[in-house]
Amino acid sequence: MAILVQARSDATLRATENADNLARVLEHDITHTAELTDLSIQAAVDGAEDADVMQLPPRLRNELLFDRSATASRYIGSFLCLDAHGKIIVDSSSTVPRSTNLADRIWFTVHRDNPGVGLFVSRPLQSRLNPGEVDLMFSRRVNRPDGSFAGVVVAAFRLDYFKNLLSGVNLGPDGSITLLQDDGHVILRYPSDGTRPDENFTGRKNFERFRTTGVSSFFGVSKNGTERLYSFRRFDKLKMIVVIAPTSRYVFADWNSRAWYIGVVTALLVLGLLSAARLLSVEFQHRLEVEARLRNMTRVDGLTGLSNRRNLDERLLFEWQRAKRSGEPLAILFVDIDRFKSYNDTYGHQAGDDALTAVAQAIAKCSQRPGDITARFGGEEFVVVLPETDSKGATLIATAIHAAVRALSVAHTGSEHGMITVSIGVASTQAEDIADALALIKAADRAVYRAKASGRNQTSVAGPHTDEVLIS
Repeated sequence: MAILVQARSDATLRATENADNLARVLEHDITHTAELTDLSIQAAVDGAEDADVMQLPPRLRNELLFDRSATASRYIGSFLCLDAHGKIIVDSSSTVPRSTNLADRIWFTVHRDNPGVGLFVSRPLQSRLNPGEVDLMFSRRVNRPDGSFAGVVVAAFRLDYFKNLLSGVNLGPDGSITLLQDDGHVILRYPSDGTRPDENFTGRKNFERFRTTGVSSFFGVSKNGTERLYSFRRFDKLKMIVVIAPTSRYVFADWNSRAWYIGVVTALLVLGLLSAARLLSVEFQHRLEVEARLRNMTRVDGLTGLSNRRNLDERLLFEWQRAKRSGEPLAILFVDIDRFKSYNDTYGHQAGDDALTAVAQAIAKCSQRPGDITARFGGEEFVVVLPETDSKGATLIATAIHAAVRALSVAHTGSEHGMITVSIGVASTQAEDIADALALIKAADRAVYRAKASGRNQTSVAGPHTDEVLIS
């Protein structure tokens, strides 16, 4: 992004420098031509103020008044000397002056009323002597020996000169050059967009911005809505301003191509990076899932899907410490499948595994609170941890487990009950001699053996001081 911003700034700077150089070249050419024209006018003024010259024969007088450099120029439409009343007395185009009075012309009245004007350059004017021709009038005052007004010498400079000069400049599609007088009146715009010579730019946004702020180069929008880079230059020796205005599209043509190229390459790189990131993300997610499964495998019994002994030890210790801090009771159930060795011997180990899984799921369904923990303790033994539960509540859970296991109706000919049953030992922190989590498990273990000794398919609750209450 920084590269593109800098490249755009460089393109603007180059275009501004090129416009300024072009304006300087145009200023030099126009000023030089104007100076040559003025030299011819001054020579004619000197001759017109010399009575001896004015009394010469017309042809010789014309040759002296209008030097060859002026008359040879194809851009001089008329070169005239007028008397104090505006009558043409000497005409470069003929020894017989044309009979036209020009006393009402601005360039005549300016000199008549202002002795110290010097060289005066008029606005573009429709020629009275050459119909259809628009000229820029260069003129100087002619004085009598006493300094009074004697007339005017004027050269009509065709606008074709400026048109031919500007036509050799290439500013790209829709680019334009406008030559103004310093008061805002148009001399010529090239190429033409319908702007008339002598049209006034005063009040137009871009011209006023230049005139009021002095900023000579800036981006602006033309009257037809085209954004341009405007570069203004005020001539040093003439009251003229040249405006170079290429379109922004032309100024930034190379930059746009580069920006598109960089944008496409960047987009491809971004897509590549996103694809790589996606692949890495998928791979990373896969690894996380694998690691989660591996962690789960270290905490979950592979056969029953319950927590394993390691996870049980960690969770039971946590719940024990929490119960001690909160003062809430903690109970556990120690569940043992009755005569499971006989079942394995009779029905085979695969049937034994199926029976283990079925009993495990039945136990888990009876202890589904968020904090409850159901784990395989080992072999056919299971432990259920019941936070915030006393012996009475734990006994209710044990009763539900008995019912759930009976509902499985798994036949067991080696059992006195004819089906798979479980014996359950209940222990809680209500017992006074429970010192730690291990002691709680041992109390529940003793209780389950009491249940087995009493006929199996029973729940035994460990009471205070290791007394046990049997519930069939």
